[in-house]
Amino acid sequence: MAKLLLILSILFSYSAFSKTKVLFIGDSLTEGYGVAKESAYPMILKSLLKEKHKKDIEVINGSVSGSTTASGLSRLKWFLRSKPEVLVLALGANDGLRGIKLDSSKENLKTIIKLAKDKNMKVILAGMYMPPNYGPDYTKKFRNMFTALKEEMKIDLIPFLLDGVAAKKELNLSDGIHPNELGHKKMAENLLPYFRFLK
Repeated sequence: MAKLLLILSILFSYSAFSKTKVLFIGDSLTEGYGVAKESAYPMILKSLLKEKHKKDIEVINGSVSGSTTASGLSRLKWFLRSKPEVLVLALGANDGLRGIKLDSSKENLKTIIKLAKDKNMKVILAGMYMPPNYGPDYTKKFRNMFTALKEEMKIDLIPFLLDGVAAKKELNLSDGIHPNELGHKKMAENLLPYFRFLK
């Protein structure tokens, strides 16, 4: 009986203090281009969840500046060894800026999402918008690509990762594209509602 109680106590302690592993696969926006590693939004999200909601996550940031959706699958396969439980997929912006065919981008994202779901991971897709100078037809189709994936794959969608950050000088670096520390804080706040599932 004493042994059983000891085992149960150990298991309870492990469960109580174990952290949910969250894998981020994205580009420079998620890698944290131009800011310190701890100031990128995945790490700020970790801090916000701990401070405001008493929830612990372990952040695995598999993001690479300049990457497109084509590289996402191989990176996911690499990081599966870490046994992540949640995937935040934030790819697609560079596809749009480079004029990659949307059908190709969508198929790449779909393949990544399918593998993650096959591994019983919860998937949160981060949507992006294209600048208006790309034309109303293309920008609409690009935005709708993320919405379609949400419906087809039955996943959560953050409509616009840079909501409240894009085009705001005070929240971006001098290049006007990449968020500064304040911008990353806003991005982390954008993600908070999508982590209500944490127990």
